[in-house]
Amino acid sequence: MREIDRRATAEYGIPSIVLMENAARSAAEVAIEMLGGINSPGVVILCGGGNNGGDGLAIARHLHNRGVITTIVLAIDPDTYKGDAAINFNIVQQIPLPLMTARDADLPLQINSTHLIIDALFGTGLTAAPRDTAVIDLLNLRRRRILAIDLPSGLDCDSGEPFTACVRATRTVTFVAEKIGFANPRSRDYTGEITVGDIGVPPELIAAVVATSAAT
Repeated sequence: MREIDRRATAEYGIPSIVLMENAARSAAEVAIEMLGGINSPGVVILCGGGNNGGDGLAIARHLHNRGVITTIVLAIDPDTYKGDAAINFNIVQQIPLPLMTARDADLPLQINSTHLIIDALFGTGLTAAPRDTAVIDLLNLRRRRILAIDLPSGLDCDSGEPFTACVRATRTVTFVAEKIGFANPRSRDYTGEITVGDIGVPPELIAAVVATSAAT
């Protein structure tokens, strides 16, 4: 997946911010589907660092534009955002969208009163157990509907096993193709239903990367 992202930009000239925007649109469509039939729907989006958090910030804008009451919860210091994630953070500040932190005392109340939680805490870059699992534990305790972005936070994308604490999502929207770890039947305890979202990568590139991977 990282190789597809890299080559989409290096060889096809698709800016990484466009890939993030397409991912956000795909995820927002799934969120809207999950909110179907709810009057004045509300969403809480938990945003970590890196591209996963950047996806969450972009999703927040798309849902706001669709009339969804959207609250962003930052699990990191926003000054650490870089590149595409920083661009999307600047945009949501200008709108402006409501911002909270993961340590806000009102977070449990906010989660209890929302219709959908979007998990954009950790993505495929997570290679070890998160140092702080308080937010993940809170989500699993409250048992609200959860949409995970790319994969549930705390899940090893290669093995399909949780590192330690792991979000138990109702549904997961992953991008381009299912992660290797999703072939592990135990991963379904955490991913829920899986939807593969389109981010605008040419199928020729996907086929080339898959063929190269299979050959090695």
